[in-house]
Amino acid sequence: MNLKINCFLSYSSPEVARQMVEQLRTLDYIQHICFLSPIPCNETIEGAQIWQSESLTSAKTLKTIAGKIPSFKGTDYFLLITQPHYIDFGLFAPERMLRIAQDTGAGLVYADHYRQEETGIKAIPLIDYQAGSLRDDFNFGPVLLYNASIFCQAVAHIKDNYQFAALYDLRLTVSRIAPLIHINEYLYTIQEENNTSQEEQQFAYVDPKNRTVQGEMEQVCTRHLKAVGGYLVPNVETWTFDRSEAFPCEASIIIPVRNRIRTIADAVRSALSQKTTFPFNVIVIDNYSTDGTTEVLKEWEDERLVHVIPESPGLGIGGCWNTGVHHPACGKFAVQLDSDDIYSDDATLQKIVDAFYEQQCAMVVGTYMLTDFDLKPIPPGIIDHREWTPENGHNNALRINGLGAPRAFYTPLLRECKVPDTSYGEDYALGLWFSRSYRIGRMYEVLYYCRRWEDNSDASLDMRKMNENNLYKDRLRSWELTARIHKNKEI
Repeated sequence: MNLKINCFLSYSSPEVARQMVEQLRTLDYIQHICFLSPIPCNETIEGAQIWQSESLTSAKTLKTIAGKIPSFKGTDYFLLITQPHYIDFGLFAPERMLRIAQDTGAGLVYADHYRQEETGIKAIPLIDYQAGSLRDDFNFGPVLLYNASIFCQAVAHIKDNYQFAALYDLRLTVSRIAPLIHINEYLYTIQEENNTSQEEQQFAYVDPKNRTVQGEMEQVCTRHLKAVGGYLVPNVETWTFDRSEAFPCEASIIIPVRNRIRTIADAVRSALSQKTTFPFNVIVIDNYSTDGTTEVLKEWEDERLVHVIPESPGLGIGGCWNTGVHHPACGKFAVQLDSDDIYSDDATLQKIVDAFYEQQCAMVVGTYMLTDFDLKPIPPGIIDHREWTPENGHNNALRINGLGAPRAFYTPLLRECKVPDTSYGEDYALGLWFSRSYRIGRMYEVLYYCRRWEDNSDASLDMRKMNENNLYKDRLRSWELTARIHKNKEI
């Protein structure tokens, strides 16, 4: 191989560093090896340099790397290893990454890999990058091969002294210059312990202690949207409701359900106990339950309960929502309640409907609290999505993984939009669609208790299912980004 590769690695300990150098020095195409240490280090690692630097997420560190690259003559690519763990490369793995980078003109190449755990080796398959992969937690794995020239171009675009968002800014900028290529081959093994739970990962971006981080991330994403033509100016369009419109009632609480014998009675009881100044009903779409849920619903004696069994047995949650929203009994506003969950009190529905008129919006999103099955709060507790702002929430929605709950919609617009017939991400798709053109109202008091238990649809997901979910939401973002770019061109 004629080309040379430099390596920049996160420093953790002399032992790990020496192991990495020993392995990398067996490869004759590796030129310089540099460790980046956030604290002063007096160790000497033969065959490598140790630089004191800030975190790899800081702009200062990336600019330091970019400044050194020209002095490493004859190297068109470099490996950036972002985690301070030992990486065991497979046979010819760096060469494979380099070959793909050359063949595709990639700005960045990343690969599937393994992780060594106490129970054995676990496969970590990743997903393809696309235009809508705008979330800042996209998983590239710890081994990144960059085109050095494109890296330097991208770093030169980083104008702010980010402490947390520099790598995010870097890869968004690189993506505007060249492809980001995923090699779906297992090229290395990382020896680390992953002690972060799915719950902690899923809700990290709404944790109040991460607000500074999220502010930087939002700034980076907003600039990227402007660069690609997908940024929407502050959405000030209000929605005035025609009070003369004829609906069977003012609001309908929509509850899709399948096999929730343990929770459906709680959900229906919570819905029917709402105290309002207007008429409402509860539409339960019973998706061919087989565990006794159907019998519980049939025995309920309340004329406000509309028990619907869809014509098709193959619907997802979104299809059940479509069935309920298009039912002739559906009211002016369609309000969400999952079959696992309950409202926080008997005034929730009144507050949500009042918010439509007060905020003149087409969709309302509230605040919920994560609890266990017995309604005891569990971390991170209250999920309020205060990262949302009236000025930029509709743009930042393309970066985050959800808008919150409970959700409620102006029924005529929801009937126009249609809900994707899936059982994951359908709510996010609606939030993107509504926020493109209409104001979304926000409520920051706890309206809803979201119960986490073993039968939740997103409980204990395996890697395949997590990737499937992430890929779908990225695709939703890609479609929405394209629609917003087209909308801007029409203005």
